Amino acid sequence: MPGQRLSVVVTRRLPEAVETRMKELFDVELNEDDHPMSKAELVSAMNRADILVPCIADRIDGGMLGQAGERLKMIANYGAGVDHIDVATARQRGILVSNTPGVMTDDTADMVMALILSVLRRVPEGMAVMQSGNWQGWSPTAFMGGRVAGKRLGILGMGRIGQAVARRAAVFGMQVHYHNRRRLHEEIESNLEATYWESLDQMIARMDVISVNCPHTPSTFHLMNARRLKLMKPEAVIVNTSRGEVIDENALTRMLRSGEIAGAGLDVFEKGREVNPRLRELPNVVLLPHMGSATREGRAEMGEKVIINIKTFADGHRPPDMVVPSML
Repeated sequence: MPGQRLSVVVTRRLPEAVETRMKELFDVELNEDDHPMSKAELVSAMNRADILVPCIADRIDGGMLGQAGERLKMIANYGAGVDHIDVATARQRGILVSNTPGVMTDDTADMVMALILSVLRRVPEGMAVMQSGNWQGWSPTAFMGGRVAGKRLGILGMGRIGQAVARRAAVFGMQVHYHNRRRLHEEIESNLEATYWESLDQMIARMDVISVNCPHTPSTFHLMNARRLKLMKPEAVIVNTSRGEVIDENALTRMLRSGEIAGAGLDVFEKGREVNPRLRELPNVVLLPHMGSATREGRAEMGEKVIINIKTFADGHRPPDMVVPSML
């Protein structure tokens, strides 16, 4: 759409610098109070915009796309994951979808390590005692956790983030193992000093820590189901910074409560903002509010990618981060 100043609706507040740049380039409508948009509000936005800029919290299904106006030409997602968007239906309706891959790799990998350390070393429990004012002083047997060095780490999903986790874990002295849809190239595998497991079940049964780093797709929904969770060693822990739907959260909660799994660190949840209240009661669980990519640098870079995708489309070219169903 060369030469045309596009109408852009942004569903949530973005970093100020990103919003300022968008205003310079496009006719932008911002969500001033940053409230989560309802389905009706999203459909309305798609009827008055050339470009919609949603985020992971905005579920855009086929029915909603069917109500979108002819004006909508592109959904420029603010985030790498697009499982909240019916990409196939969008493409059928001639609506391009783009995302922001590669930006949050290091930030998310850092958070994986933070969760591993927090769970194994019982950091939240120590913080809670200090904040309550009930600390009675040092004791030889108080707050004993597990040593990180020497632990076997099983990475489920060895894409950009999984590989970044592997590099960090190796520095901490962990033994890196992984399961992936496709085995890595021999050189990459060697550089990461990672051991490939063709059988996910066999890997899970032998690991001390499981890190979930695969996307949510129909094939990965409840990939870590009750049967697979039961394969974990009782002293093992699991962390998830990817998508909550990959783990059967009810099964995980039951096993954490019964001591069948030693601990968990979760940055994402199966039902989004609706966190299982029983998880909050468990001292062996670290819960975070989807903070994996929450760095000033990362969020600004995500915004820059959104702008580049829109500007490239406006200039009549294919967006560099266009998503097609075959990629999913």
